[in-house]
Amino acid sequence: MRAWEKYIRRVKPYVPGEQTKDKSVIKLNTNENPFPPAPGVLEALKNMDADNLRMYPDPSIGLLVEELAKFYGVDKEEVFVGVGSDDVLAMAFMTFFNSEKPILFPDITYTFYPVWCDLYRIPYETQAVDSHFRIVKEDYYKDNGGVVIANPNAPTSIYEDISTIEDIVIHNPDSVVIVDEAYIDFAKESAIPLTKKYDNLLVVQTFSKSRAMAGMRIGFAIGSKRLIKALNDVKYSFNSYTLSQAAILAGVEAVKDGDYFRDSIEKVIKIREDAAEKFKELGFSFPKSSTNFLFVTHEFIPAKELFNALRENKILVRYFDLPRINNYLRISIGTKEQMDILFGFLRKYINKKKNIK
Repeated sequence: MRAWEKYIRRVKPYVPGEQTKDKSVIKLNTNENPFPPAPGVLEALKNMDADNLRMYPDPSIGLLVEELAKFYGVDKEEVFVGVGSDDVLAMAFMTFFNSEKPILFPDITYTFYPVWCDLYRIPYETQAVDSHFRIVKEDYYKDNGGVVIANPNAPTSIYEDISTIEDIVIHNPDSVVIVDEAYIDFAKESAIPLTKKYDNLLVVQTFSKSRAMAGMRIGFAIGSKRLIKALNDVKYSFNSYTLSQAAILAGVEAVKDGDYFRDSIEKVIKIREDAAEKFKELGFSFPKSSTNFLFVTHEFIPAKELFNALRENKILVRYFDLPRINNYLRISIGTKEQMDILFGFLRKYINKKKNIK
């Protein structure tokens, strides 16, 4: 090993879902929205003044911050915007988790959390979810350096009632509590209103799922003015110009079109509920989903076998070879046509296995 190699920071990286340019592939592995973004988004990009591209974008992301503040009924000083919720969360980990005490998050949750902890040298302890994959709120009452809860959780798809979230916040007055709400628009009540009551609560959301803009990379956080100022101080010490001109304009139009936003969500939920019934008929079981995916396990076919069989037939889903969930598949909700292809394959495959069995 060369001398300089000894000082390279080495981490076990997050593994993103497989991407492909093959249009014949049914892509149900990364929880992207199957429908396009609001029409105004496309118009804004088409009519964008190309001359603006030679100039740096607004470092405060003012237009989008103001639109989000208006939409969620908060002050603009209570909104932070970054390059997707991953960027916002990474910035929050860097900003708020600097004590010697471990931060707490569930043992089954978004697999980026331990990666950031490793990268930023943050001690952490995972808290076991119960046999139904639900958070045990009492596990978060102990002394800690911070708390992170994904709600709804990924990859389990489970939504915890807002009273559970508030209880965890109440029991952690001396820690920052981050609630990662990437999928909240497919669920019930957001924790955003709680940020008015608790100055240590930060709620993080994304445009990648419900607003169908994963390719634009827009995420945001809402919290007390003190938390948002701290985030901005770190951001300006790291990268002043985080969002492009195009992303800012597109994001504003996405937030403005509330009717399209709600209609798109309703379409995804309807397909999700129809899919849930079909999965049950085929011998799958799963937690009640509050997301744009289902977390399924079959009564006699191993998940890894199904994952490989689907992939060989150009249907991508997500498989996590991790303790407690290595017999589950996370399957994103696609269009009705995509789901019909999925279920057509599953019926044939399962019937064939039944005959062999």
